[in-house]
Amino acid sequence: MTTLPDRPNTALLVIDVQNGVVADAHDREGVIANINTLVDKARVEDVPVVWVQHSDDQLKRESESWQYVPELVRRDSEPIVHKSYGDSFEGTELEALLAERGVGRLIVTGAQTDACIRSTLHGGFVRGYDVTLVGDAHTTEDLSAYGAPTPDLVIAHTNLYWQEESAPGRRGGTVKTAEVTFAAADAG
Repeated sequence: MTTLPDRPNTALLVIDVQNGVVADAHDREGVIANINTLVDKARVEDVPVVWVQHSDDQLKRESESWQYVPELVRRDSEPIVHKSYGDSFEGTELEALLAERGVGRLIVTGAQTDACIRSTLHGGFVRGYDVTLVGDAHTTEDLSAYGAPTPDLVIAHTNLYWQEESAPGRRGGTVKTAEVTFAAADAG
């Protein structure tokens, strides 16, 4: 249903599952296990897996905290997008990379729910993509000491509001890892 013509394919985005980003993340091990399940399934189905890696003043390139967690292994054939803004599209080659692969539908996983995940969901959606969030394959750290809700509530709220997201010619959706299909005609 994407508004992007001639883009029937789906891609799996793995966003910012880096040592310094998920060190204290809610359900870290469970989320990483779910992402691994999705990566394996995408590879079997020949679906592009796109890795996104953030850097900024607190997350310096090439540092240990900048590296992807060791539990997730990117293949050399799988593209990596380096970003310095929350939205994985902003100031990156992600759009061009997806266009050359005919991708009009995104399956989104990673961290942090209340920052780069939300920004990328909306960034893809306003650019015409169908965007599905995997509800048990994204996470965030606990910022409740600063007035934010606890991570479980941040994740639950994001899953809730994204499940019914729609606009002319495109849609969002939230599914669990076990429900993900990479078929373009399905929302999950």
